[in-house]
Amino acid sequence: MSNLTFDFAGRSVIVTGAGQGIGLEIGRTFARANATVFLVDFDQRALDSATEELGCHGVLADVSRSEDVRRVVDTVIEQTGRIDVLVNNAGILRDKLLWKMSDDDYESVMAVHSGGTFRFTRACVPHFRAQGSGRVINVTSYTGLRGNIGQSNYSMAKAGIIGFTKTVAKELARFGVTVNAISPNADTRMIASIPQEKRVGLEAAIPLGRFAPPSEITGAVAFLASDEASYITGVVLPVDGGISI
Repeated sequence: MSNLTFDFAGRSVIVTGAGQGIGLEIGRTFARANATVFLVDFDQRALDSATEELGCHGVLADVSRSEDVRRVVDTVIEQTGRIDVLVNNAGILRDKLLWKMSDDDYESVMAVHSGGTFRFTRACVPHFRAQGSGRVINVTSYTGLRGNIGQSNYSMAKAGIIGFTKTVAKELARFGVTVNAISPNADTRMIASIPQEKRVGLEAAIPLGRFAPPSEITGAVAFLASDEASYITGVVLPVDGGISI
């Protein structure tokens, strides 16, 4: 992102699931664009590494717990007096075929993905309303639209985030707040765990023929958070190499 032209100086940004992968790259992009960035993760080691690398604020929190979410938001307000951008990226996987999936496999994925997105957005709304502005960018998935074997819990959570994005975009528009989502197709830990022969088949289904490094996802997030995107709300932007075509 060396050619990044967005400038977020004076703005406070929260990124969840920021210890690694797409979240870490999103945090890096905003830090390079002069924002005050708060990285949120439940993995202390990953969070410490990320904050040291980027020079950002790190807040240890479980996005599925309302008290943790409130603590993060309070911390940002205490330190900067405002919240300008919220990126709901935190997620976990508990993949199993439906008939092998436990209640905990289902509930934990829902609590982090859809629950974390709900809780963080709700906690930021009073501050967005007071400011008369704000940007929310949610991370969903192609799986939420098309499904994927072994991911009924994940698919349900990601599909729910799409509905949430569109609903909250309508609710918050009157306060000058935009709410959008991206649907990425990045080379993350989940992709790295796929056997090579299966990965070759998956890449063949992508028109651009490859998975993107996480750094290729972040420009879309920065754009949706920027002033240039002030008239865009309620959209789900595929950043997926064309797989959703």
